[in-house]
Amino acid sequence: MILDNLENEKLYESVHPRFRKAFDFIKSTDLLRLPVGKIELEESKLYVSIVEIEGKSEEEAKMETHKNFIDIQVPVDEKEIMGWKALQSLKKISQPYDSEKDIAFYSDKASNLIKVQPGEFVIFFPTDGHQPGIFEGKHKKIIVKVLV
Repeated sequence: MILDNLENEKLYESVHPRFRKAFDFIKSTDLLRLPVGKIELEESKLYVSIVEIEGKSEEEAKMETHKNFIDIQVPVDEKEIMGWKALQSLKKISQPYDSEKDIAFYSDKASNLIKVQPGEFVIFFPTDGHQPGIFEGKHKKIIVKVLV
C-alpha cells in the first residue's frame, strides 16, 4: 500500500509501467467535473471508474482484495477513511473470489485505518486487503484499475 499526495506521483511512476498514464490522467483532468461512469485508458488493462458512493461505518464497510488489478483510489470532494490489512493476515472469507469481478470479500477488520484527503491517493496492490468507504454521507471518488 502507498499513501501520498498527488504532487508526489512521479516518485511512483517506475513501480508499474501503466502508472504514468494513470497519474497523467488524474493530474490533467478536472476530477470534480467528471460524470459518473467508466473511462478506458488501455482496453482491459487500465481504466478509470468514477463513482459516487454512500459512506458506511467501519463495521459495515467490507474488506476486499483483488488478484488481477491494482487500485489507485482518489477521493475527489471529501476525505475518506480506508482500512488496510495484509492479505496473508485475512482469515474470514465472507464472499469467495469472483474471477469475473476480480474481487473477494472478508469479514476481517482492518489492522490500520488511513484518512485519505482530496489531493491524495492510495495504491492498493493484490497483497493489500482494503476496506474503503468509511465516512458519513456521499462523495465522489476515482478508482483507477491497473492490470497487474
